[in-house]
Amino acid sequence: MTEKGVIHGRFQVLHNDHMKYLLAGKSRCLHLVIGITNPDPASTRDDPADPKRSLPTANPLTYFERYVLVRSAMNEAGVSDRSFSVVPFPINFPELYRYYVPLDAVFYLTMYDNWGQKKLELFRSLELKTEVLWTRPLDEKGLSAGEIRERMIHDDPWEHLVPFSVALHLKRWGIPSRLRSLASRS
Repeated sequence: MTEKGVIHGRFQVLHNDHMKYLLAGKSRCLHLVIGITNPDPASTRDDPADPKRSLPTANPLTYFERYVLVRSAMNEAGVSDRSFSVVPFPINFPELYRYYVPLDAVFYLTMYDNWGQKKLELFRSLELKTEVLWTRPLDEKGLSAGEIRERMIHDDPWEHLVPFSVALHLKRWGIPSRLRSLASRS
């Protein structure tokens, strides 16, 4: 087990497969730093490896909302507050990483597509220690936050796909309505 690990994601919205990923990272280190990518519009950049990730409809939640979701879901999973941190992580701005995450940590990631490969190459080019938690074909990725957002837009059942605490927050904040509003404008 290593002392520090870094793991990242947009978590738009945090779902049960995200939790498998976060808990796999946590099982490998004493303290896990969870980086939330695309924390704000200024820290979001279009990328041909994943062209939809910067669209407004793909980013309905604020950084703070995602911070609350990650913390509550990790606590719900029994992870102590002392053993993880949640920080912004401007994935498309590697020159800023040192301001947000410990660069001497192991950077965990998963591989499904070109976007995962691009991040692995980027991390290695920066001489960061990396560990691929798993590699799977895209059709075996499992849950997709985009599909869950679509379920919310169309008022289809989605609550069973996210941790209980996440569903409570999303309903209380009116996220399904927010998504419907965003979708009607695009």
